Amino acid sequence: MTQATELAPGLVVQGVQTPLSLSSYKLIAFDMDSTLINIECVDEIADAAGRKAEVAAITEAAMQGVITDYKESLRQRVALLKGVAVSHLESVFRERLRFNPGADTLINAAKAAGLTTLLVSGGFTFFADRVRTGLGIDFARSNVLEVDHGQLTGRMVDQPWGDICDGAEKRRTLLELASLMGISPAQTIAVGDGANDLPMMGVAGLSVAYHAKPAVRAQANVAINQGGLDRLLEVFAK
Repeated sequence: MTQATELAPGLVVQGVQTPLSLSSYKLIAFDMDSTLINIECVDEIADAAGRKAEVAAITEAAMQGVITDYKESLRQRVALLKGVAVSHLESVFRERLRFNPGADTLINAAKAAGLTTLLVSGGFTFFADRVRTGLGIDFARSNVLEVDHGQLTGRMVDQPWGDICDGAEKRRTLLELASLMGISPAQTIAVGDGANDLPMMGVAGLSVAYHAKPAVRAQANVAINQGGLDRLLEVFAK
């Protein structure tokens, strides 16, 4: 099937013939916030500064694509986190962060089929590194929050590959890893929910929108609108 079709309730497929073969892909890349996990970490950190509503509004505008300069929007949000204690980040991770349903099932199935797994996030290494370990993901790239005397400074730290992991960097990371693996972009899968995921989804062989913004659902090959991440497995031959 190539036209938009509801393969099952809450699972829409368009632009690809199904069923597909999972083992024909070699790399699967995931966004983190609201995709692999249930929260937007920057919003929850802002809660400690009494600025959650202000930060969440910027996050929502960026994810909807209303704010097109993701880097600047992230700098604005991080600046509002100045003075938040690192201990609050620990609390967010421990008390609020949960893996989204089916995340472990999908990742385990992908690894069993021989795929390399990648986390690429506009969020922060404090959480991404823990999520990577918890789900057994092979590689991760995200942003580093600057800390001074146990508190956030309101800035991020430049890394060897660049300053901020935005949509362009997500795309570049996916293509770079595919090149290092000796595979074509057509052999990759990209999973995300927001506007800054569209660049990597646009170059992947299979793009997947998970409980995503309308603009992302419209452009994805697969839209999971109900249920967990493991529903992606329904488009592949058993």
